[in-house]
Amino acid sequence: SYYVGTMGTHTEIKKVAEEKVTLPCHHQLGLPEKDTLDIEWLLTDHEGNQKVVITYSSHHVYNNLTEEQKGRVAFASNFLAGDASLQIEPLKPSDEGRYTCKVKNSGRYVWSYVILKVLVRPSKPKCELEGELTEGSDLTLQCESSSGTEPIVYSWHRVQEKGGEDERLPPKSKIDYNHPGRVLLQNLTMSSSGLYQCTAGNEAGKESCVVRVTVRYVQSVGMIAGAVTGMVAGALLIFLLVWLLIRRKDKKRYEEEERPNEIREDAEAPKARLVKPSSSSSGSRSSRSGSSSTRSTANSGSRSQRTPCAEAARRPGLAAHVYGPLGPEARGSEPKKAPHATLTKAENTPSTIPSQSRAFQTV
Repeated sequence: SYYVGTMGTHTEIKKVAEEKVTLPCHHQLGLPEKDTLDIEWLLTDHEGNQKVVITYSSHHVYNNLTEEQKGRVAFASNFLAGDASLQIEPLKPSDEGRYTCKVKNSGRYVWSYVILKVLVRPSKPKCELEGELTEGSDLTLQCESSSGTEPIVYSWHRVQEKGGEDERLPPKSKIDYNHPGRVLLQNLTMSSSGLYQCTAGNEAGKESCVVRVTVRYVQSVGMIAGAVTGMVAGALLIFLLVWLLIRRKDKKRYEEEERPNEIREDAEAPKARLVKPSSSSSGSRSSRSGSSSTRSTANSGSRSQRTPCAEAARRPGLAAHVYGPLGPEARGSEPKKAPHATLTKAENTPSTIPSQSRAFQTV
């Protein structure tokens, strides 16, 4: 005996995970003898392993043959009428592979082949910033999806806000082709601030994330530090001024309290006047006025007058050497001999001179 077989078409289908897919398989072998009809779907995975997905034999359908596809596979239509297509819902990445539909009836066979590719949508990417958000610095924008069917294409663009900003990236931006999803923003300016969106996409779909970039003035840090320093310096200056005012006030009060008791060293000493010894009235006025200087001078003059006179009385030859204070009228003339009454008065004058008066003799 021999078998007549018909090779069906090769079909390739791409479907996104979690969706429904129908793998086609048509035949006309069931019409003559329905009781001998057998249908079988086989799956060959990427590792070359083959397993039965669903079968129809002896008027029964067997679809719970594998744990991975249990409850998710079934015939899509009336397989007895010639449509043995397979339906899988929902799709999983493990459903990917090569499917073979084999139909047998009355010694005749029909084969159909379907290559199924299950596409996984990129997971929601995570947006990150690397660098300093200050003027003039560089900033790296990076995003990456943890899962998804390769290849995944990443793209960055700015989100238009109320201000109507440009949706393009700043002029000095570089894309790192060795690391998809990474963009370098060079020499940041205030116009670089805004919302940036990263989109990760493949054949299955797209997912995106958004990050806000806020560029700060470099001067603002210095201005804050300067303001703080100025406040501290101002407080110290005010404190110093208050302290100086208090110190000056205390010093002024101290000077006012000490001024009555102050003895001035630069004060001029009192001047003593010389009095003629012949003038008794001058000596009397000096004693009445209470001036120690004048009295000491008069006493000194009397003692000087008495000593030479007494010597002259004892030694007549020495009368010409009598000393006495000279007035203006006596300059250039010989000293005159003192009268006897004057000498008597001079002798009666006490010879004791206080030490204080003696001190003023040299004035």
